[in-house]
Amino acid sequence: MIENSEKIAKVLSDGGVIAYVTDTVWGLGCLPDNETAVKKIYDIKKREAQKPLILMSNETYNLLDYVRPIPKIGQQLIKKYFPGALTIVTDKSDKTPYYITSGMETVGIRVPNNHIFRKICEIIPNHVLATTSANLSHQPSAKTYEQALENMTGLADLIIPDYGYCAKGLESTVVGIMNNQLRIFRQGEILIEI
Repeated sequence: MIENSEKIAKVLSDGGVIAYVTDTVWGLGCLPDNETAVKKIYDIKKREAQKPLILMSNETYNLLDYVRPIPKIGQQLIKKYFPGALTIVTDKSDKTPYYITSGMETVGIRVPNNHIFRKICEIIPNHVLATTSANLSHQPSAKTYEQALENMTGLADLIIPDYGYCAKGLESTVVGIMNNQLRIFRQGEILIEI
């Protein structure tokens, strides 16, 4: 389905940054264990250093090594909404570098419900990307391939076509799990009520 699988894998392994469609908005990502590539994302977006990236994958279990055991309330949300437009912020494990979390002890995880993104994850080692939206900070998120090209041409190392899979255009809902309590950081596509 996806052309140039080897090219995608090579760009990422060489410390590159890719732009791709998800179920919500367009994403910008790199391999999480490459600090230079993560720094490149911040430079591309002109993103504030105190704003962390999140980790996304095609399967929940690929993300579990990056976080501490998820409290029951988080497990229930994962069961109900993964894959989908929900980002869960929970305690990070030692595997998640501080340069992704902006020095914080928590990290956001998500499994987008998008066929193209899932295929990209299958291509790469560990099947996980450190990611954010494909736009400059404080600018609207890219919702279409054309907008992603406009935002990221000359900045991202590779912009992967959407192959007809459109993003819905509304960001993911972001919830934090602190001491088995839920905290809503952003209401997005999925409505979570506490």
